[in-house]
Amino acid sequence: MENLLSLAFDNLSSYDGPKIRKGLRQVEGLLANICLSRSQSKDRRASTMIKDPGLSPEEESPPPQMIPEITDDPAFYEFFKLQEGFEWNVAMRLVSTLDRLVARGADGSNDLLILSALDLLQGLMLLHPPSKALFSREMYMNLLLDLLEPDFCPAIQSTTIVTLVTALIDTPRNTRAFENLDGLLTVTSLFRSRGTSRDVKLKLVEFLYFYLMPETPSIPSAQARADVPGLLQRSPSKLAKAFAFGAAAKDGGGASNPRPRSAGDGETRTQEEKQALLGRHLNSVQELVEDLRQNTPFGGAVG
Repeated sequence: MENLLSLAFDNLSSYDGPKIRKGLRQVEGLLANICLSRSQSKDRRASTMIKDPGLSPEEESPPPQMIPEITDDPAFYEFFKLQEGFEWNVAMRLVSTLDRLVARGADGSNDLLILSALDLLQGLMLLHPPSKALFSREMYMNLLLDLLEPDFCPAIQSTTIVTLVTALIDTPRNTRAFENLDGLLTVTSLFRSRGTSRDVKLKLVEFLYFYLMPETPSIPSAQARADVPGLLQRSPSKLAKAFAFGAAAKDGGGASNPRPRSAGDGETRTQEEKQALLGRHLNSVQELVEDLRQNTPFGGAVG
């Protein structure tokens, strides 16, 4: 798997559009095969991971599985372990690639690369939640906010909103970074702008509903384990096995070491506090809150 990632990283680090596209496809192919049903044979998995993905969409492929169903898969387990280190972390490479693409400005071919990078970032943050920690840093959160500027097409703006939601779920620290960088001003300015498309405005309304939901700490004070990062301690999950393995490898299995901090650590705000913050930029916040309390979308609470 390291060889596959190395090839993808070499292409992603290029300034040549076709090479970047190839690198994105290689990452997509790797993630797709990790998420495919385990019913396929090892030989077939190896062959499909090596070939260029996306070239034959009509080809039959096993049905995808939910994350809890693939955590016993050796390929997923190996991928998860590799993401714990700096050298093989895919999200960091994608963010660096995205930064270079944004610096090149908006044009047709560049826009497609940005969209692909954003889609992959969403998937990576769902497969490896600790990678969300990148967006607790100002430079990376600013990158997402830059993509909401009017210079970019509606498709990029909409995809960026979804990526932003993915980065904020279960990570109060990222939400605080978003607020500190005037993210609410960016979002509400885009919402009020006459030039913003209807589809983007619908995405923004969904984002505001999401933002206003009550927060829950990602790491409960009780039942905390020293060998499992806090993102996985909210509810039982097979993902914890991959974390536990990584912690044991780094710490020698010692339980006396302090629990590593994660992107989920951080101060939470009440719904009233967030309502007050949003109210500085938007007049109809109370209506959103009342609707939120009546309908409880997204299941009730977020981190």
